[in-house]
Amino acid sequence: MDLHRIQLTLGSGYITSIGLGTFTFFGEHGSLDEIEAVVGVAVEAGYRHFDCAWAYRTQGAIGKMLEKKINEGVIKRKDIFITTKLWNAHHNPKLVLGELKDSLNQLRTNYVDMFLIHFPTGEKEMERCHQLGLTKNIGLSNFTIEQTQRIFDSCTIKPSNIQIEVSPFFLNERLVKFCTGKGMAVTSYGPLGCPSHPERLAGEQGPLEDLVLIEMAKRKGKSVAQVILRFLIQYGTAVIPKSVTPSRIRENINASTFS
Repeated sequence: MDLHRIQLTLGSGYITSIGLGTFTFFGEHGSLDEIEAVVGVAVEAGYRHFDCAWAYRTQGAIGKMLEKKINEGVIKRKDIFITTKLWNAHHNPKLVLGELKDSLNQLRTNYVDMFLIHFPTGEKEMERCHQLGLTKNIGLSNFTIEQTQRIFDSCTIKPSNIQIEVSPFFLNERLVKFCTGKGMAVTSYGPLGCPSHPERLAGEQGPLEDLVLIEMAKRKGKSVAQVILRFLIQYGTAVIPKSVTPSRIRENINASTFS
């Protein structure tokens, strides 16, 4: 499957446009056994971009299945892109390297492709992780324009990726334009509006229930999720929809097959 690639102009390599999100709401939705199984399904379906974080508590399950698929010869490490993130409790420079090494141990790999600061702060130790070869790229998550500019004003190694919330109901246009203008790739989390989020209000309409999107999907002969993901890819971002349902995982990656 020929997935669209977003070049990391400030870093190393590229990100494929559709990745697998693995946030399970801290165990409330999606067990580790489910995560391990769906990573296997995702690999077989063609996914090569896997998004996780130290705080998600899913890295062990992800690493176990990816190692299995590598040992079986289904994939090679160089062909997959793994993102993980520095958690808030570890912003002290003395703790950053230790957390990344713990993530590498859980993921059963000697490097990750992207190491993001999960929430806004600035630490030089992130650059140290890059210099040691433990991550090919460093980046940001949940930063505002002002916070991102402060990083660019003070960094030695420029962040090559930012992960932010983007969906049809929240295009985050100013931030997306600013970051792409800085040469950063943008990854959209929550692209489908987080339909299973525990804080979603009862009866609250999300993008998947939007009548305009439903009509568009009917005309295209696609699912609403596929229309949303394809729209955001054409918008210029990578997307990391999360699912523990094999049929939806396979459906989502096929969002790159139409316009």
